[in-house]
Amino acid sequence: MQRTSRFQFLEDEFDSANRQTASLAGLAVALLLVVVGLFLIHELHQKTLVEDCLLVGRINCDAMVATISGAAQRAVH
Repeated sequence: MQRTSRFQFLEDEFDSANRQTASLAGLAVALLLVVVGLFLIHELHQKTLVEDCLLVGRINCDAMVATISGAAQRAVH
C-alpha cells in the first residue's frame, strides 16, 4: 500500500510541474505578443506621421518626423 501512495505522490508532483511549465509558457507567449504589438503600434504611428506630412504637400518629411519623434521621446524621459 505504501508504494502506491508514494507513486501517487510522484505523479502529483509531475502533474504540478507540468502545469507550472505550461503556465510559464503561456505567460511567455502573452508577453511576446505584447512586445510585438507595441512595436507595431510604434511603427504604424511613425508611418502615419510621414503620410500626414506628405499629404499636406511638404517635402523632407522623414527628417521632420524624426525631429518631432526625438523631441517627444526626450520630453517623456
